[in-house]
Amino acid sequence: MTEYQATLDTIAGKPVLRFERRLQHPPSKVWRAVTDPAELKHWFPAAVETELKPGAKMRFVFPDEAPIDATSEGEVLEFDPPKVFAFRWMEDVLRFELVPDGGGCLLVFTQSVGGGWIGGLAAGRNAIGWDVCLAGLEAFLADRSFEQPAEWLAPMERYIAKFGLDKGEVRSTPEGYEIFFARDLVWKPVTEVWSLLTEEGAVERGAEPPLPATNGYVPAGPVTEAEAPRVLEYAWLHECEPAGRVRWEIHHDPELGTRVELTQTLPTRLADLRATALAAWHVQLELFFAATHGEIRCPWPEARTEELRRHYTDQLAE
Repeated sequence: MTEYQATLDTIAGKPVLRFERRLQHPPSKVWRAVTDPAELKHWFPAAVETELKPGAKMRFVFPDEAPIDATSEGEVLEFDPPKVFAFRWMEDVLRFELVPDGGGCLLVFTQSVGGGWIGGLAAGRNAIGWDVCLAGLEAFLADRSFEQPAEWLAPMERYIAKFGLDKGEVRSTPEGYEIFFARDLVWKPVTEVWSLLTEEGAVERGAEPPLPATNGYVPAGPVTEAEAPRVLEYAWLHECEPAGRVRWEIHHDPELGTRVELTQTLPTRLADLRATALAAWHVQLELFFAATHGEIRCPWPEARTEELRRHYTDQLAE
């Protein structure tokens, strides 16, 4: 399987993933594979029930072991054999276009991602997911067996970085600034994420925050709010005095998945610390994302932090 081919653009205000595959099969054969439910079951992530005509309702059924709801709905939007097949799947729009290319064809597949900015956070996992599915399609067309890859984390991380989904931002506030990150955590259960963040321990107001929620670049003060399994907030210190708040929020949407949002407030007088804070949380969320997939990375990557600090310093100077 060739990796990292997908591109991500914004079209009409929505993120759109685009994939291209040159296939050594006639359009008629590929058309059946991307439209016929009996053939879709060999490579598409869910079983599809529908009539192949515009306006027809669609039903998608995942296997029992899938981490998301077993059944979802959609609608056929366009059906133009053997050229274009487009349909809505929940909030997304999927489009298959076939272009003759010698004795084969060019398959152009796009996913217009719904769910606003929250849905867009999942573009990294969607991209690697569709890469795997399209590899399965190629294997099916060639009548050969296909095994899903054992490694998902590294290619997903590469897409996240390629699309800029790991980057933080600085927002101005009346009191100064707010560092903000939002990271997709796929479909991890909220309780599982909370247990990882808190090392499965109880968190109380006034106590020290759990180590996985802190880093050495933003000195931690006492916990100011703890609502398991959703919210953890604590003061952070500058020269041993409270300077702002660090807040972790864990969210889950049954259609969009799980995400973590992290904010740190800074007063105007500490503006020079913005790049360091951005770099530290960027690295920490990389480590946390890997940990949610069972990979614990240590020691802390200081060189990576410095690289990101320089990047954010340049960005803030623009």
